[in-house]
Amino acid sequence: MSEPAAILKRKDEHLDLALRQATVVGANPFDAVRLEPCALPELALSDIDLRTTFLGAPLQAPLLVSSMTGGPRRGEAINARLAEAAEALGIGLAVGSQRVALEGAGSAGIDGALRKRAPRALLLANLGGAQLAQPDGIDLARRAVEMIGADGLIVHLNPLQEAVQPSGDTDWRGVLAAIEKLAATLGRPVVAKEVGFGLSAPVAQRLAEAGVAALDVAGAGGTQWALIEADRAVDPQDHAVGQAFAGWGLTTPEALREVRAACPALPLIGSGGVRNGVDAAKAIGLGADLVGQAGGVLQAALESTEAVIQHFEIVIRQLRIACFCAGARDLDSLRRVRLLPHAIPVHDL
Repeated sequence: MSEPAAILKRKDEHLDLALRQATVVGANPFDAVRLEPCALPELALSDIDLRTTFLGAPLQAPLLVSSMTGGPRRGEAINARLAEAAEALGIGLAVGSQRVALEGAGSAGIDGALRKRAPRALLLANLGGAQLAQPDGIDLARRAVEMIGADGLIVHLNPLQEAVQPSGDTDWRGVLAAIEKLAATLGRPVVAKEVGFGLSAPVAQRLAEAGVAALDVAGAGGTQWALIEADRAVDPQDHAVGQAFAGWGLTTPEALREVRAACPALPLIGSGGVRNGVDAAKAIGLGADLVGQAGGVLQAALESTEAVIQHFEIVIRQLRIACFCAGARDLDSLRRVRLLPHAIPVHDL
């Protein structure tokens, strides 16, 4: 099998396994956090204002459709639906890795048609850190942005996924220097993103010093890429290696707390394990400016644009009610709501 064909096969397998993970109900790190309720909000529900601005783009709600991927067989339809939903709702969209499209093995709908479907939406391109550090990495990044008319570029950082993946990109020397060069020369905002294992405070500070415009902490709690690679493995040794990293990393609440304390002024995206609008409210209370969701909307993205819109309408409604019942008129007020430790749920008593 040629390398492009192997990459396409891997992307399709990723999609299937991510969908399977998303249907498994288990413990979630957001359950360890509660927003203090307010029985006297002195507000009307209609007063709640969820509008915000991120990287200069106005949004109707602080939500980002986080990076998803898949081979051209399904990717084109998925990306079209996500773009149409983002445009309809006034939220942001971050595309999945553009490596396949840049290497000419199929765009999976990540091309100029995407901007036509979402002419006003915040749209972020995507390239891996290991690819950026290659000799032609800066050129690849520029092409990724131009390919979709993006407002900025996400550089995804996935060393663990690459390390447990057979033939993964395991030379990560020079990635930080490449990010710094890109941030200085791209002419568009550069966002650094983990892929589900959480950004730590020291790494966040190094990235901030390198000039990134924002960070996506992408903590543990959502899609577990080490386990996906373990499930893909043909060799039992590869499977055992990947399985050992179940639960690796910082959870999203932990990463948000750490990174917000270390980088108080830097825009943050909170993603990883966000199930609903209540989790989104908690993420904002923990320091996120924007909340990303990928696995939670994947099933809807496989169905239709309308299903994606309905999914996020529910999330937005939940977020609005959480603000109302916490006495928070807007997102700035929500960030001032006291966060409480986990208590035993009533249904467990």
